[in-house]
Amino acid sequence: MNSKRPFARWLDDTNEVTRIFLSAGQIPDLINLAGGLPEPSVWPIDELADLAQKAILNHSMEALAYSPIEGLPKLRDVIADRYSNDNTQLASDNVLVTTGGMQALDLLGKIMLDEGGLIAGQFPTYLGALDAWRPRQPTYRHMQLEGNVDFDAHAALDGAQFAYTVPNFSNPSGFLVPLETRKALVDAAHATGTLLVEDDPYGTLNLDGSPLPRLLDLSAKKQSGVYDGPVVYLGTLSKMLAPGLRIGWIIAAPDVIAALVLAKQGSDMCSSGLCQQIAQQALSQGVIEKILPPTLDIYRTRRNVLCDAMDTHLSDLFQWTKPQGGMFVWAQALDLQMNTNRLLETAMDCGVCVSPSSAFDPSGANTSAIRINFTLNEPDKLIEGIKRLETAARRLL
Repeated sequence: MNSKRPFARWLDDTNEVTRIFLSAGQIPDLINLAGGLPEPSVWPIDELADLAQKAILNHSMEALAYSPIEGLPKLRDVIADRYSNDNTQLASDNVLVTTGGMQALDLLGKIMLDEGGLIAGQFPTYLGALDAWRPRQPTYRHMQLEGNVDFDAHAALDGAQFAYTVPNFSNPSGFLVPLETRKALVDAAHATGTLLVEDDPYGTLNLDGSPLPRLLDLSAKKQSGVYDGPVVYLGTLSKMLAPGLRIGWIIAAPDVIAALVLAKQGSDMCSSGLCQQIAQQALSQGVIEKILPPTLDIYRTRRNVLCDAMDTHLSDLFQWTKPQGGMFVWAQALDLQMNTNRLLETAMDCGVCVSPSSAFDPSGANTSAIRINFTLNEPDKLIEGIKRLETAARRLL
């Protein structure tokens, strides 16, 4: 038998690092600071169990049968209403329900990206997006949105098949894109016609200060009537409620939604009706608003504990900025000779896992930084994890 199967060529370009840290949770006694995982204790288990039972008993056809490709009408209406305001007018035609945020990224690649096409991507870039679009082997134009006073949004977007941003507490950097840069991106999208993707899984995880306007809302100010602009907004319940529900959504102009519906038809036909029923009731009944304050309290404490431990153990090895929200701290090695791919290997031997920066670079060339998650582990584990990371870093150097 031929040991070399004729798989598609893009499989030769996958990221080995991603597989390593995604499997880290299965290793006994290892402290996983690598993933983007929420704290399970905040999940409203009793409420979700009650909603699931009622969905099956009272809405069995909608919960257990095939649902419309676009999503259940009531859920689409709830999402449209949730994101509508004085400036942004949305209807159900602006909404597509997806099977998690990852499907949203996959579908966008299918309708917007040609083989080898150009993406203007906020850099460093979410590894899930890189994985979703990898089969089309795109090229990337890096958008440096952090501390870049010379950023030219028009030049960045012009000629790209679409632009990709995570403006709120970006994965992986934890960076909050400032208001003026948001306005520049939206202006450039309207001027060039380039679709501007706003991926927003962390927008509710605002630990300090007030939230900034969404790109979607800034874009809606430039028109009247039901939204028909160039911003494509992605939302998900994975960080707001529970990741296992696998419910996300895309908000966009109706013609973009129509194209996405065709792509979804050939992907999974429809998202889980049961999960959509649970999501619709949870959104309608304010379950997210109920659990958000205690969630933010836990995450704020853990962020502070992590950064204090880093100050104590890593301040001569890395530099970082305490994030205002989200789930991550991005730490840049002070010694550029430190290869964080090698640091990952040494850290695993020391009983801790972090995410090396190469996973967030389409070329894999950035090997001098790490992403550290603070939301999953309790404070004592965060402190111990940083101690183990210090041991690994000093051993490597």
